[in-house]
Parts: sequence; C-alpha cells; structure tokens
Amino acid sequence: MNARMPGTSEYSTPSDREIRVVRAFSAPRKLVYEAMSNPKHVPKWMTGPEGVTMPVCEMDVRAGGKWRFVYRMANGQEMTLQGSYREIVPLERMVSTESWGPEWPETVNTMELAESQGVTTMTLTVLYPSKEARDAALGSGMKEGMDRGFARLDTLLPSFA
Repeated sequence: MNARMPGTSEYSTPSDREIRVVRAFSAPRKLVYEAMSNPKHVPKWMTGPEGVTMPVCEMDVRAGGKWRFVYRMANGQEMTLQGSYREIVPLERMVSTESWGPEWPETVNTMELAESQGVTTMTLTVLYPSKEARDAALGSGMKEGMDRGFARLDTLLPSFA
C-alpha cells in the first residue's frame, strides 16, 4: 500500500449502501490501534463537536464482545451509541456493528489498518441496510464530526505512546 498524506480524510461511496473513509496518521499501526481499541484513549478524541464529552466508554474488544459509548452534549443531553464486535484481528482489522438507537438503522463497520514508512492508513467501510440510510448519514454532519475526532487523534497520538 502506498503511504498517504496524514491529516486529511477521503470519503467515498463504493456502493449504494457503503461509505468508505480513508485517513492516514503519522504514527505506527500499533499506536493507532491502541488509540482505537483502548477505552482509556477513545473518550479523549472520539467526541465530535466541541463541548461534547464521552462520560461512558465500555469496550470488550473481542469477537462477540460488546461496546457502548454515552455522549454528553454541552446542554446535558445524552446519546448512546452501541454495538458488538464480530471480528478482531489485533493491529489489523475490526468488524463491528453500530447502533444509535431505534431511529437509526444498525450498520456494520469494517476498520482496517496498514502501515507504510511510519504512516498508518485506516480504511473504514460502513455498510448501511439501504441507500436511503447511507444518504441520511452523509447528510447528518457525520463527516465533520469524524474529521474533528481524527484531528484530535492526530494531536493526541504521541501522548498515547
């Protein structure tokens, strides 16, 4: 795999039901995997817009394990995101389900990490149950929220070593 330029995300729609996000980080794969799989690190960067916190981060990172994040908005409102892990290949691949509640359909997320020349490239493919669900997600501000989290992760990665 060719090394990508860290600091920017590429979003694409490889099918009518998928969104693919490719992002490179200036860090070894081991450190990026640790940042994405350790409940001690995730609440520090995966919070979306400013003022949002993650007071609950539960992760049982193994096939069949569950995960649950509770986000708290600046106004005190909370939202829960949860799912389960289907496949874990440490340092390389995570396949999990994700649900924001009854008003949003469950997705299957496949995250793969590859390292080249000290740069780790994450490829995240999110599979929706329909094109309409995928398009609703694209229109929800998801890109902006994810990019804020990835930018936070860029700055925090050295502190996770």
